Amino acid sequence: MNAFDRRPFHDTLPTDGWHLLDATMFWGASGGVRRVVETRHEQLRHFGWRHTVLAPGCAQNRPADPGLLDCGGLPIPGSGGYRFVLHRAGATRAMVRAAPDIIESADPYSLAWSALAAARELQVPAVAFAHSNLPALAARLLGGVHGREHALGRWASRRARHYLVDLYRRFDAVLAPSQTLARQLRRWGVPRVSVQPLGVDCSVFRPAARDAAWRDDLCTELGLSRRTRLFVYTGRFAPEKNLPLLAESIARLGPGHALLMVGSGPVQVRGARVFQRPCEPDRRRLARIVASCDAYVHAGDQETFGLGVLEAMACATPVVTAATGGTGELAHRVGITVSRSGAQAWADGMQAALSGVAQGLAEQALERAREHDWPLVLAQMTRRYRLLMQRHALGRHATAERAPAFGAAAGSV
Repeated sequence: MNAFDRRPFHDTLPTDGWHLLDATMFWGASGGVRRVVETRHEQLRHFGWRHTVLAPGCAQNRPADPGLLDCGGLPIPGSGGYRFVLHRAGATRAMVRAAPDIIESADPYSLAWSALAAARELQVPAVAFAHSNLPALAARLLGGVHGREHALGRWASRRARHYLVDLYRRFDAVLAPSQTLARQLRRWGVPRVSVQPLGVDCSVFRPAARDAAWRDDLCTELGLSRRTRLFVYTGRFAPEKNLPLLAESIARLGPGHALLMVGSGPVQVRGARVFQRPCEPDRRRLARIVASCDAYVHAGDQETFGLGVLEAMACATPVVTAATGGTGELAHRVGITVSRSGAQAWADGMQAALSGVAQGLAEQALERAREHDWPLVLAQMTRRYRLLMQRHALGRHATAERAPAFGAAAGSV
């Protein structure tokens, strides 16, 4: 029996399985956080855990699932379907009624404060999962595409960083999906930061998902030659994904190359041989798309992990990513990473992804992806959470032993 399996505080821990509540406003039509939370909802029961999701709109298509709690919210313009939860107290009450043993907040906004309040009332651990780089997003929002190169962008980044540090210091643990983000959080002064990678379902995203006949039909539908080299991007159509850069890169590559963008969001990209398709909720069909294209491209430079990149790696599809951030970390030495800005640099990287060298890297990337298979990742995560609950229970037990009885305290006054 290892340290994670010991339960010396069995009187303070549940006896019928552990219960995790995930709270997030990141519940749009597409996006990595939703896919992560949905995968947990499906698979945690295999580990003896109960799982509850509290998110705006999460129960719309599955109203009969008692583990999905819709907390409402106002639509955020230009966000691709996200909603902002204004009624913080209502969300707190919903979490308390669900009575989880541990609460995880997947965003740093109003639901994070609700999670902290509910955790205090329930006397359970609260965990923050850093799925987004708020200072970078703030810099881009106020400073434009080049963000921190402008004074207003730098000011926004500093204010967001101070807010984030103040918020995250209140949690029992802060998880980052990449070493890159973990180091950044620690530099900012965030305590109790650990790395917790995300996962991919290797039984779905796999090389065998490639379908040559489907690919031929797609090329016919798009009016392309079957010999066209197809690049694919999956995810949100958001400004920080730098999708216009990919469109310009395709234009530079010239005829015989095309870009398929699968997802949704406020950014509409147009260009010769650039095709958009709505988000694909069925993971097997999504895997078929990714595995059947020649290379996967992701130009976002603010990614904390890069779930779409990992899914492509699991399909043995060559990947082209920015050299910075979580995607660069994932693809380091197993993909084509672009360190220079500009469409020509990306066009060169995309061309390199079609070479024999890139195919060899894709085989190495497949092995790395298999190390992130969801069963392995969830086993690691549940061990981490069980240890955190044990430590939290020990802290409460020690505090209760130190606290004087009410009668004794009253008599000494």
